[in-house]
Amino acid sequence: MHDPRDLEITRRDVLKVGAVSAAAAAVPQVAKGQNAVPPSPVLTKVSLNVNGKPREMTLDTRTTLLDALREHLHLTGTKKGCDQGQCGACTVIVDGRRINSCLTLAVMHGGDSITTIEGLGTPGHLHPMQAAFVKHDGYQCGYCTPGQICSAVAVLSEIKAGVPSHVSADLAVSPQVTAVELRERMSGNICRCAAYSNIVDAISEVARSNA
Repeated sequence: MHDPRDLEITRRDVLKVGAVSAAAAAVPQVAKGQNAVPPSPVLTKVSLNVNGKPREMTLDTRTTLLDALREHLHLTGTKKGCDQGQCGACTVIVDGRRINSCLTLAVMHGGDSITTIEGLGTPGHLHPMQAAFVKHDGYQCGYCTPGQICSAVAVLSEIKAGVPSHVSADLAVSPQVTAVELRERMSGNICRCAAYSNIVDAISEVARSNA
């Protein structure tokens, strides 16, 4: 006859048994994961119109527009900054609108017209916005400058089209090119060197010349 006390199991014993069982079950899964072969990438053809020229690439469907421009077309003027859509260094113009190219996939833009900093001007024939940035020293290290300039060109187009911003005082009236408007509209482009006042001066000059 067994003493009932011999069958008593404490809470600590139950936890020990459970932990050992869980560890034993996890070992095969870990080993399986370590030996698993990663899936092959899905490739597709993507046709873009970049800086006025048709370009066709075969890309992994997960390729961002930024990586397609930099790594496949070697247009390295567009910069990779935060890679999270917060700094604006990767700004390009797609069908007239500025976007963060790090946040969109290349396959989403088949047939779209894309303009990068290389498509705005050349060293011998600068775009007016590029020339204004040089004149007003709207850059220091220059890393954010391509995105700043692309964004600035799009900003003036937005204002000319009458698109209001969060600081537009009257939505029934066309927005004006003021320092307040420009700072708000350019707030998505960050400059660690803090050349903000010079950037506003550069955009303002281009706006006056186009008036």
